[in-house]
Amino acid sequence: METRRAKREVTVEVLSLEMSPVGLRGPVRQSARNALPPKRYSPETTNFKTQKRGKTTTRSDHGGLSQYELERLENIRQNRAFLSSINLLQATEELKQLTRPKPSQRGLLSGRLKAAAKEALPARKSLRLQNKEPNALIPKGLLDMQTLTSMKKPPGPLPLDAINMEEGSKLPSSLLELCSEGYPEERKEDLDLNAYRSALKDMRITGDRVAKVVKDHIYSASFHPCTSSLLVAAGDKLGNVGLWKLGGEGVDDGVLLFEPHTRPVSCMAFSRVHPTQLLSLSHDGSVRCMDVEKAVFHDVYDVEDGLRKFDFMSHDCSTLVVGNWFGEVAIVDRRTPGNTHESLHSLGKTLRCVSVHPLQKQYFAVAESRVVNIYDSRCLKKSKTVAVSQLDGHSLSTSNAYFSPCSGNRLLTACVDDMIRIYDTSSMTAKSPLLTSIRHNTHAARWTKLSAVWDPKREDCFVVNSTRARSVQVFHQGGELQHHFVDEENFYTAVSVTAFHPSRNAFLGGSASGRLHVFSDRDEKQ
Repeated sequence: METRRAKREVTVEVLSLEMSPVGLRGPVRQSARNALPPKRYSPETTNFKTQKRGKTTTRSDHGGLSQYELERLENIRQNRAFLSSINLLQATEELKQLTRPKPSQRGLLSGRLKAAAKEALPARKSLRLQNKEPNALIPKGLLDMQTLTSMKKPPGPLPLDAINMEEGSKLPSSLLELCSEGYPEERKEDLDLNAYRSALKDMRITGDRVAKVVKDHIYSASFHPCTSSLLVAAGDKLGNVGLWKLGGEGVDDGVLLFEPHTRPVSCMAFSRVHPTQLLSLSHDGSVRCMDVEKAVFHDVYDVEDGLRKFDFMSHDCSTLVVGNWFGEVAIVDRRTPGNTHESLHSLGKTLRCVSVHPLQKQYFAVAESRVVNIYDSRCLKKSKTVAVSQLDGHSLSTSNAYFSPCSGNRLLTACVDDMIRIYDTSSMTAKSPLLTSIRHNTHAARWTKLSAVWDPKREDCFVVNSTRARSVQVFHQGGELQHHFVDEENFYTAVSVTAFHPSRNAFLGGSASGRLHVFSDRDEKQ
């Protein structure tokens, strides 16, 4: 029995040493069944006999330690030397550095909004815990849909006042100069795919290209067409619109925040004719135009609620097609006084996206429930309008549909059935043929839906957010993967919104934290 206990003691102690890196605090947890209290030997305990495999040894030398114990101590010494030689502590520090980095503190987190204390709301409790009936009044601090509707901004123009600047402060003069640059000459890349892939690889992201531009989840984002510097806009869940000049200086690293809406800003676009104007659409039922030159938000269109997407139906950007959640599209002419539509047409039960043909502006595509239809605006009726062309093959709900930016001969769709499809729309036949189907997981994250959009400089390549965190993918229309936008240090989250610059080699991704991540091939001017 004594020999068996001695063996178990040696085994436990050696294993504990092997499993406990040198320098780490705390003992290794052991099973109560196998752990035995260590035996203590004293030099004065001479002529103490132990058994080892039937042999009796006497501890009279080496400080009262037997040969068996000397072998055990030598094993412990060798194990310690081995653990030190593999640099276990250094490897632990490296593993800590590979964990998720701290989110960027640039942008709104660095200035006035951070200093302002947020009003503390009472803890949320269910009506059941408060012993109230289900139809009781909503506790103070909780907002229902009716309350949100009543909080809608008043109709009419609103002053262009940034809420992260001191009251009465004027907008930076450099912002107007930058917005006045306008669109450069048409730049449609005719690079072969190898050169295009090389250009994508040259686009990098650094710490100063990540900033918090809005307060909450980003629903829409867009590049301004200027080329001397990068100017981006973003709209969030709370109805805020943010502008960010990369490389800008000031309180919030060049970020300006505005509150033109009260609910998610799901669509925005800069005017091609008047680049100082940014149009934004919100779920609160309003379409507004930010005019940097006149320092005002114009009231373009206003209904009760439910607006979803819009697109320009004329080359001068004066006419819009606006879609809502109820399957209706409104034709809005900005030149007409007031904030109502010219006509309203019912197309189906629901609508998720509208896209106007880049050349033949009378055609526009609508992503409906499980089908994408192309309509002719000259043939619209109040209800039961017949589609010019139908794009079949979607087994579940479609999320978006976009014409190719150069010729409109292709139409890109994304569907919840985990497929991205490209159709031939070169001729408006009754059934547009399917060219390519690409399998892609559309369930990117719990609050992030797949978004597939074209690179506006090319006719054959598009970008789509990936199910892999810290990654966005660029595909060719044939289905071949061209590039992964990835960076372990500065691109550390899944993005819900993606967009390319219309003329420069630059790309952005917007996340649920309100941050924009920008990849570019050159540094920005201060």
